[in-house]
Amino acid sequence: MFSRSILSRMVSKTTTRQVSTITGKTAKSVNNKFLITGAALTGITASGLLYAESLTANAMTAAEHGLHSPEFDWPQNGPFSTFDHASIRRGYQVYREVCAACHSLDRVAWRTLVGVSHTNSEVKDMAEEFEYDDEPDDNGNPKKRPGKLADYIPGPYPNEQAARAANQGALPPDLSLIVKARHGGSDYIFSLLTGYPEDAPEGVTLPVGSNYNPYFPGGSIAMGRVLFDDLVEYEDGTPATTSQMAKDVTQFLNWCSEPEHDERKRQGLKAIIILSSLYLLSVWVKKFKWAGIKTRKFTYTPPKPRK
Repeated sequence: MFSRSILSRMVSKTTTRQVSTITGKTAKSVNNKFLITGAALTGITASGLLYAESLTANAMTAAEHGLHSPEFDWPQNGPFSTFDHASIRRGYQVYREVCAACHSLDRVAWRTLVGVSHTNSEVKDMAEEFEYDDEPDDNGNPKKRPGKLADYIPGPYPNEQAARAANQGALPPDLSLIVKARHGGSDYIFSLLTGYPEDAPEGVTLPVGSNYNPYFPGGSIAMGRVLFDDLVEYEDGTPATTSQMAKDVTQFLNWCSEPEHDERKRQGLKAIIILSSLYLLSVWVKKFKWAGIKTRKFTYTPPKPRK
């Protein structure tokens, strides 16, 4: 009788503990569901408010923002594609004969052209056409020296004030990183160079000395149209149409912004091949090392009873 009462008490205590444990788990589950639901609703509400604000924001009109340039199929767009180096060579010619009159390439050194668009001797000859400041002589007088491969391509103006004075107060931007500095990249540069209409649309009023280009934010740009058919004569015989010159100089400026582009893709492909091979090798080694451990069988043979 005594043992039965003890047993009933133990069962009741165990049942109470089980019920309290289940109740605690249920409460935690409900709290987690509330937290997840609250976080989801907060995220959805915030996203909706941001989207609504983007629809009603009128900080810039379409004209002020500029016409969006179309997407072009550039040679380097593919994952395994590289720059068109013949186009880079022609693009440098367009830059030197047309763009260099106003724009600089302060961050591009002569040496980076070697093996990309020109040979070593060609780049040396081009650098020697310019004079650079050298160390003064024994009397302290400044000296000049011919350019070297280590020098950077010189700009057309000695300073910003001279550049503004020659361009009616406008400052021509440096083109070293222009492709990366503009929304749309190469597509924007090509569209801008080829997007000058004959006349501005009716009703558009431009400031004095400005030109209309729908791809430029605001439509009013100080730079006029600079590319015309047969403006340059390519050494390889390529017809120098406006679109061809724009394509070549855009390709050259894209390379200026990303001179490591081709090498980065080559190294990336090598890294993918090597890491994939090492991954597959590690999977095989893991299976080889663990195969014996995972497949071994433990048996227990009880001792025979003594007679």
